[in-house]
Amino acid sequence: MALPPLGLYIHLPWCERKCPYCDFNSHEIGDLPEDAYIDTLLRDLEGELPLARGRTVETLFIGGGTPSLFSAGAIRRLLREVGNLVDPSADLEATMEANPGSAEAEKFLGFREAGINRLSVGVQSFSDPQLQALGRVHDSRQAGAALGFARAAGFESFNIDLMHGLPAQTEARALDDLHTALGHKPTHLSWYQLTIEPNTVFYKRPPILPLEDELADIQATGEQLLTAAGYRQYEVSAWCLPGYECRHNRNYWEFGDYLAIGAGAHAKMTAPDGSITRYAKRRQPLDYMASERHHFKIDSRELDEGDLVGEFMLNALRLNDGFQLGLFTARTGLEPTALEPQLGQLCEQGLLVRQERGVSATTRGRRFLDSVVAEFLPD
Repeated sequence: MALPPLGLYIHLPWCERKCPYCDFNSHEIGDLPEDAYIDTLLRDLEGELPLARGRTVETLFIGGGTPSLFSAGAIRRLLREVGNLVDPSADLEATMEANPGSAEAEKFLGFREAGINRLSVGVQSFSDPQLQALGRVHDSRQAGAALGFARAAGFESFNIDLMHGLPAQTEARALDDLHTALGHKPTHLSWYQLTIEPNTVFYKRPPILPLEDELADIQATGEQLLTAAGYRQYEVSAWCLPGYECRHNRNYWEFGDYLAIGAGAHAKMTAPDGSITRYAKRRQPLDYMASERHHFKIDSRELDEGDLVGEFMLNALRLNDGFQLGLFTARTGLEPTALEPQLGQLCEQGLLVRQERGVSATTRGRRFLDSVVAEFLPD
């Protein structure tokens, strides 16, 4: 079985303040141990090299936390040393998440010169009351300024993260946010509804959110607005101008491989014999940094047939175009019959559709996607 495309995820776990909705592995900053953490990342990557031998890294994504808390010099060193250890593609997509706060925005030119060629700016809202409700450390003025910095720094490709369904948010305010975002002409928009996740402040003290009918109206009107502006929805929450899909995330959704380094980072790798393993790194930054080479991994497990079917469908059905049955076999080593009887039953119910050799969710299926995917997950 041919090996899938390979990405590299790098996790920088610190942030200025933990947001009340955030369930990512992020930690409020004290002193930022830039040099020591990058030393550890490189030791971690050295231990991963046997997995990447003979393979080209097609995409790189630096997430967090707030990676833009790191200096441009630190990011430059990180990318240089990573490039010395792995074989990066000549057209490597190198994405970095950034906070719109003014101190980080001023570094954007340095990040671009370091080799980052795609920026993902975590705006979330352009309304100051909404930003305060979300516990964000920036305001609307800084958000607008940061997007200007991104363009001025030479980022032709940049994403705006924008949420809707926020505490006490009306449809008009949600669409105002979307209009403002479109005014900045991003090449990509991640537009998604706020969800309340376990182990967050919002889970313990839930805010008052818009009603289901209001959320449906926001979604429907927002989709019309984005489509009219020339954006194409290619995934549940991902919209882009032609030619600006996020290649790194698409590799996730198409069940590709990705190395992962950094505290709490998760990876998926396919071995030459076709076996597929998921593993994670130690979550706590200090524990991670104290680890010796080959001792960063925890929770490593090889996926069995039930895992492969469930995880492939969990990812691939997020794509509006769905997937080709040939891709299912190429990425899992399984025949399409492994999707039965659930696939046939869901097609009969009008939730999935088969077209030639492809499968995708119908409009109705996308509305109930969690329930559709659940049919393929192991008991």
